[in-house]
Amino acid sequence: MSIDAYRWLMTAPKQPLQRAAFAADPGAGEVVVAVAGCGVCHTDLGYYYDGVRTNAPLPLALGHEISGKVVAAGAGADGWLGKTVIVPAVLPCGECDLCRRGLAPICRAQKMPGNDVHGGFASHIVVPGRGLCEVDLARLEQAGLTLSQVSIVADALTTPYQAVRRGEVEPGSLAVVVGVGGVGGYCVQVARAFGAQVVAIDVDDAKLEAIAPYGAALTLNARQHDGKALKGAIGAFAKANGLRPTEWRIFECSGTAAGQLTAFGLLVHGAVLSVVGFTMDRVEVRLSNLMAFDARAIGNWGCPPEYYPAALDLVLDGKVAIDPFVEMHPLDDINRVFNAVHAHEIRRRAVLVPA
Repeated sequence: MSIDAYRWLMTAPKQPLQRAAFAADPGAGEVVVAVAGCGVCHTDLGYYYDGVRTNAPLPLALGHEISGKVVAAGAGADGWLGKTVIVPAVLPCGECDLCRRGLAPICRAQKMPGNDVHGGFASHIVVPGRGLCEVDLARLEQAGLTLSQVSIVADALTTPYQAVRRGEVEPGSLAVVVGVGGVGGYCVQVARAFGAQVVAIDVDDAKLEAIAPYGAALTLNARQHDGKALKGAIGAFAKANGLRPTEWRIFECSGTAAGQLTAFGLLVHGAVLSVVGFTMDRVEVRLSNLMAFDARAIGNWGCPPEYYPAALDLVLDGKVAIDPFVEMHPLDDINRVFNAVHAHEIRRRAVLVPA
């Protein structure tokens, strides 16, 4: 049975998003999720303002940070009916050679809402049933959160969770996060939850002040320190706190060329540099530094669905705070919200909520 639904379509870069009706009808293995909330991500703005191409042709509904309730299911997916879920930002097929070998993030048949298929800036979304993350409403209520709020787990939290996990952060690690708004702020919290002492770097004092109570043991403004001074300040912090001068875990979350240069300049012996943010800009670095420091650089594309429950647990157990960093807006205000987020008038993660 089809469900009368609507979604907001991007028809061309920088053109007003348009509301359009559609019939939400699940195929075999698919479910229809009534959207509770969908977060506005830097990636969405890249598609809309910067001309980053989506895999699916326009018109396309953007949005990949989605939570909601399964209200219809196709053959083989009826076990999800009635459950409250988070939709992973990247849904691998689970069946190909790459998936079977544990390489789900590079699955060539993956589906990303708002990129490969219509996304979550809508009343409903049709997605594969495989890999959804169930949300326990009782635990959610105990944590003082709403289903709309935890939509941002689908990318803003799970992407840095995957980076921290792959970066092998553990108690006694020194983690350095470059860019602490949005994804970077959650990276600070996740790294702290994994036991690291965390240094937060940004160019915005307000962002540094906001994250300081949530896991940043040291905050540094990159506009007030050159690269040498930044590295020296972190080294002094490590020495004062009995941390190793080697093997720093560096997370580039700013999605800017300047941030990437800053992060690369912080390499030490045995360091792991995780590139989490995205920019179309190019940077010029001396790759031989990786050789000289016996360091590693890792790209991070989303998070495999099997790690979503553990990431969500950090939120429900109070180890990662969401409420201070998100704010709700009506979905029908999407054009105003996009413009406000792009102009940095909205400081928190904006979540769009259907009426």
